[in-house]
Amino acid sequence: MIIARTLNELEAARAGLGPLGLAPTMGALHAGHLALLAAARAQGLAPAASIFVNPTQFGPNEDFSRYPRDEAGDLAKLEAAGCALVWMPAVAEMYPPGGATVVHMDGPARLWEGPVRPGHFDGVATVVAKLLGQVRPAAAFFGEKDWQQLQVVRRMTADLHLPVRIEPVPTVREADGLAMSSRNRYLSPEERATAPGFYAALREVAADLAAGAPVEATLAAARDRLIAQGMLPDYLALVQAETLEPLAVLQAPARLLAAARLGPVRLLDNLGVPG
Repeated sequence: MIIARTLNELEAARAGLGPLGLAPTMGALHAGHLALLAAARAQGLAPAASIFVNPTQFGPNEDFSRYPRDEAGDLAKLEAAGCALVWMPAVAEMYPPGGATVVHMDGPARLWEGPVRPGHFDGVATVVAKLLGQVRPAAAFFGEKDWQQLQVVRRMTADLHLPVRIEPVPTVREADGLAMSSRNRYLSPEERATAPGFYAALREVAADLAAGAPVEATLAAARDRLIAQGMLPDYLALVQAETLEPLAVLQAPARLLAAARLGPVRLLDNLGVPG
């Protein structure tokens, strides 16, 4: 496994590898991240990962300094997973002095996480554009757990005509249904016991909507149930799966998007709803 920390090292490493499949990460790796590498390998690509905690996607009151970091543990997991290349730039390598370009996102970035985290998706789009330009993979793999992020990246790469496939990978879950996330480690034992109710609520809503229940009343009742369990929803919405515009009636392709605060953690999840 080759570890590159500078652009010169990255360029030298790429020269000895075939077509790459990139899993962009911020580290603190879990089975969901490793599934991205497995998907790359299944497509016949050399698995590559980036580890970079991107400061531009964190707001002033968010957890950049608290975001979990475990370089030694991450590298051991990547090596065991057969990763061929790890790109680990410093902030100064990614954002050198004098930089004046930011990718501004609209469209699928406009709603949901957009207003809750102003500037977040501009930071995501900018860093992903940089990573794709640096690594130049044949394909980049993103988990469906961050569904809105996936649609933002798809839109950005299409709009900028970047020569890379964006490949979705299904959400990896704990045995009780909780979507794997690096931030789950911050849940207390009591909060961790409550957290599976988040995904359970999405499954119940999806079943009710597929059976013909009215959209707004069903969503409102589900929000109330989450609050009763100790979760504070930022949103729970039925949206068009690609544009992420809200739907007043169920029509395919549709997706439930949800975010809720539980203690120190924002739970984020989504689920397709058959039309």
